[in-house]
Amino acid sequence: MEIKRVTLDEWGQLLPASGFEVFHTPEALSVLDAHTSGDLQLLGGFKGTSPVALLPVFVRELSVGRVIFSPPPGMGVPRLGPIVMPNSPKRSKQEAVTRAFVEGVIEELDANDALSLLRMRCSLSFTDPRPFHWEDFHVEPAFTYLVDVDKPDIETVLESFSRSRRREFRRAAETELTVTREGMEAAERIVDHVGGRYDERDDIGQVAWPYVRDLLDALPDRSRVYVARNPAGEYLSGIITLASDDRVYFWQGGIGESYETTDDGDGVTVSVNSLVHRTIIEDVLTDPEFSNVDYYDLVGANTRRLCAYKSKFGGQLSPYYVVESSGMRTTLAKAGYRFLTRHR
Repeated sequence: MEIKRVTLDEWGQLLPASGFEVFHTPEALSVLDAHTSGDLQLLGGFKGTSPVALLPVFVRELSVGRVIFSPPPGMGVPRLGPIVMPNSPKRSKQEAVTRAFVEGVIEELDANDALSLLRMRCSLSFTDPRPFHWEDFHVEPAFTYLVDVDKPDIETVLESFSRSRRREFRRAAETELTVTREGMEAAERIVDHVGGRYDERDDIGQVAWPYVRDLLDALPDRSRVYVARNPAGEYLSGIITLASDDRVYFWQGGIGESYETTDDGDGVTVSVNSLVHRTIIEDVLTDPEFSNVDYYDLVGANTRRLCAYKSKFGGQLSPYYVVESSGMRTTLAKAGYRFLTRHR
């Protein structure tokens, strides 16, 4: 297999029809490159003239060595890593392609060098991380919840939810609250809301507004801003979603808020975000632009306290893999990761 460096334009032409994350798109990678101190390098694995694998990495040279990330830290990117697209359905051929590509990019990036530190959070479609383990990298699983939205209606989707979550969704829909799709001003309000009550969730924490603004500008057909308001039109909460070809991501926002309404004269407190999530799911079910979307990705299932909330959506617990330099280099890589997050 030949490993080649490709341009962003070439990358867009090489992407497969499915099996990639939203941040694998050339538009998202271009924004990441503009807002990340590392150097974006796009690697393609070719058998003859046929592309069989792709990998975007961000490389930063330091005085004591270099760090290689996919995705870059501190940018709210849930997963990135390799895309493998072998042209044979046979298991042996698929494994051979994965193994050759992993070996090739490790050599190309000199990632096994004692002064090179590598860390990847791989995409959901990258299901065979063993070649990294065989090359002495540390591999461990991480998880997200995928809510099945390939259903005929919202009530069918709710069947998999916990009883309490179903009740929240139905009660919120009966209030006088409204959820609408809005623009940049509302998106900035959501980012500020998150910043004011920041609580890290699965490496997807607070991000800078200029970066979010540029990303939404670059992905007009893959991003939506949902805002909940009270009857007076006041902002209560909101969620920014992103979309790949087959998933919608709960990306930014969703800071917990409650609203007290009245029901037959009695005060009833409802979850504002239940109504926002319900609206997102209803959009996926009814909007032709989402006709190929099968899942609502809750973006992470790795924090115990937050899993108590997310698990009530009845989503599939879906694994992905984290790959990093092993041994002493792992400790240094994690320290470098934290440093870059603070100094992006």
